[in-house]
Amino acid sequence: MLKDSHGFAGFSVDDIQKAKQFYGEVLGLTVNDGEMGILDIQIGGGSHVIAYPKPNHQPATFTILNFPVLDIEKAVDELTARGVSFEHYDMPDIKTDAKGIARDDYGPPIAWFTDPAGNIIAVLEDTSA
Repeated sequence: MLKDSHGFAGFSVDDIQKAKQFYGEVLGLTVNDGEMGILDIQIGGGSHVIAYPKPNHQPATFTILNFPVLDIEKAVDELTARGVSFEHYDMPDIKTDAKGIARDDYGPPIAWFTDPAGNIIAVLEDTSA
């Protein structure tokens, strides 16, 4: 029934203008204004996600978006130069280096940051990206 549907994901933010600036100018994505203050954020491969305003927004406690990149070092450096601050973890299962990149046996190198609303986003190395 849904296999041919063009599904999309959505998440809430507390300030739609800050979200528009961050996703459009900082991350360099195409962001379109939708109905009722909703943002339509274009991501690779012709897909999109929406960000909608929510007065009682609570940041997601999980990664809402993952961006595969060919070279994580380069992506982290470029995003840092654009003002993105990467998360740093020193937990038993997740340890990041000085740049905020986690490298372990569980998966590809990955680094996390948050949008202005506190939602978690990741870049992860995928040499087939």
